[in-house]
Amino acid sequence: MNMKMKSVVVVLLSVVSPCLGKLIAAKPQMGWNSWNTFKANINESIIKRTATTLVSSGLAKAGYEYMILDEGWQALTRDGNGRQQANATKFPSGIPALADGIHKLGLKIGIYSDAGIYDCAFFPGSWGNEELDADTYASWEIDYLKYDNCGGFQAGTQSPGERFSIMGNALKNTGRDIFYSLCQWGNQFPWFWADQMSDSYRMSGDITSSFAKDNSGVCKTAYCLNTGYAGVSVLTMIRKMRELSGFQSPGSWADMDMLEIGTGTMTEYEEQTHFSFWSALKSPLIIGADITKISNSSLAILLNKEIIAINQDDAGVAAKYLPDISTEGSVQVWAGLLGAGNFGHVVILALNEGGNATSIRVPWSSIPQLQNNSRASYNVRDVWAGKNLGTIQTEITLANVSSHQTKVLIVSRS
Repeated sequence: MNMKMKSVVVVLLSVVSPCLGKLIAAKPQMGWNSWNTFKANINESIIKRTATTLVSSGLAKAGYEYMILDEGWQALTRDGNGRQQANATKFPSGIPALADGIHKLGLKIGIYSDAGIYDCAFFPGSWGNEELDADTYASWEIDYLKYDNCGGFQAGTQSPGERFSIMGNALKNTGRDIFYSLCQWGNQFPWFWADQMSDSYRMSGDITSSFAKDNSGVCKTAYCLNTGYAGVSVLTMIRKMRELSGFQSPGSWADMDMLEIGTGTMTEYEEQTHFSFWSALKSPLIIGADITKISNSSLAILLNKEIIAINQDDAGVAAKYLPDISTEGSVQVWAGLLGAGNFGHVVILALNEGGNATSIRVPWSSIPQLQNNSRASYNVRDVWAGKNLGTIQTEITLANVSSHQTKVLIVSRS
C-alpha cells in the first residue's frame, strides 16, 4: 500500500512541477525600456546613446541593469530561415553586435516579442515559432524578453496561460538565463497563474504619463474586464494594487508598468510619490523617460538609494493599504515589513491625495506590523527628507504634507 501511494505521489509531482522557463527573480528587475519615449521609432544610435548614459549618469551603478528594446526593432518579415530579424536600416550592425556592445558596458540587453501571430504593430510575433525565436535570442546573448499580448489571434482557443507557458518552456530549453517578463495587461488575472512560468507579469493596462487623470474607460480596480491597453494614471495604478500587493513574493513580481519619472508631466512631489509606491509595492523599476534629457531633480529621484533599497529589500514583502487610518480620496497610509520580515522594521507611506496641504496622523497601534508589541517607541527616519526624526512614542503626526506628496518613513526598534 505504501509503495502504491509513493508511486502516486511521484506521478502527481511530475505532473504539477512546471517545466517552464522561470528564472528565479529574487528581487524586482531594474532597467530602461524604449517604449514610453520612442514607441516603435527606435534605432541603433538611440539604444547605444541611452546605454552609455545609463552608465555615465550613475543609474547602472544604482541597479538599473537592463537595456530593453521594445517594439520596433524588427523587420516586417522573418528571414529566409524563418527567424525574426532586425530592421537593417534601424539596426545596421545587427542585434548580436548591439548586445555585445551593451554587455561591454556592464549592462544586460532585453528584447521584445509577442504571444500572437503579430505584435502590436504587426511585426512578426512568436506564436508557433517559440522554440525558434527563443533559440535566436539565446544565440544573440539576449538576457531579457518582454512578451506582449497583442496579435493574440489564438486567444479564442488558447488561454493566455498556455500561450505564455510555451515561450517559457522554450526559453528554459535554450540553457541561457533569460528573464521572462509578461506583458498581458492583467488579462485573466495573472496573479493567480503567471508565477508558474514567468519572472514578472503586468497587472494592468498600460500606464499613461499622468499622476491622477486616466484615459477614458479605465476601471479603478484590479478585477475588471477592460484591463487592456488603457492609459492608467499613477494614482489608479496604486489603487489597483490594494487588491494585489499580497500576491507579491520573490520570483513573482506584479509589474505596475514603466516609470513616468522624467517625462515632464508631474511635479517633484508627484514623481516622488510615483517612485515611493512602485518601490514599496515591489514593482519592477523600469525607466521610461529619455534619460539623455532628464532633469536633475528627476534623476535624483531615480537615484535615491534609500527608496531603491526598499524595492530591493531581501524580504520581498509589498506594503499593504491600511483603510482604518486612510480616508478615501484624501489620505492613504500603507505599511510593510522590511529586512527579511524582522518585527519592528517597517516602511510606512503616507500620501496626501487631496488638493491642499494637510496633516496625517499615524498611530503605531494602527500599523499591523507594530501591533502586539510592548515597545511603545520607535526610531523614525524620514527618507525623502534624508533625516532621522529621533525616537517617537505612540504615534507620529506629519504636519503640512503637500498635495500629492508622500512621506516615506522607516520605523525600527529604538
